[in-house]
Amino acid sequence: MQYLLVFVGVLLIGVVVFFAVGTRRRVPGSSPTPTDGILGLAEPVPSLPPVLLPAHPGPEDIARMRLGVGLRGYRCDQVDEVIGVLTEEIGRLNDELDATRQGPVISATEKSPE
Repeated sequence: MQYLLVFVGVLLIGVVVFFAVGTRRRVPGSSPTPTDGILGLAEPVPSLPPVLLPAHPGPEDIARMRLGVGLRGYRCDQVDEVIGVLTEEIGRLNDELDATRQGPVISATEKSPE
């Protein structure tokens, strides 16, 4: 019986703390308070620098690349941007490779027109 009372007491304290934290969150547009960031989870920082890849990224560019980590993993906007750039570069390289595999076009005539 004693353990049950301790469990209910701890559960009750947890519920009170949960609701106290939830009601004290800052309203968007209001000025920050000294306790912001302590009571709730911090929002992702929108001022992080963008992931910049050159027009034709190489292996060393991809190895140097760092993505910002958000609450649930990497930031989706940065991952989408990197995937878009790499998709375009892979498509361009595939087109180049296909063009080199075709070889030069040889004319069927013996003389070229003058």
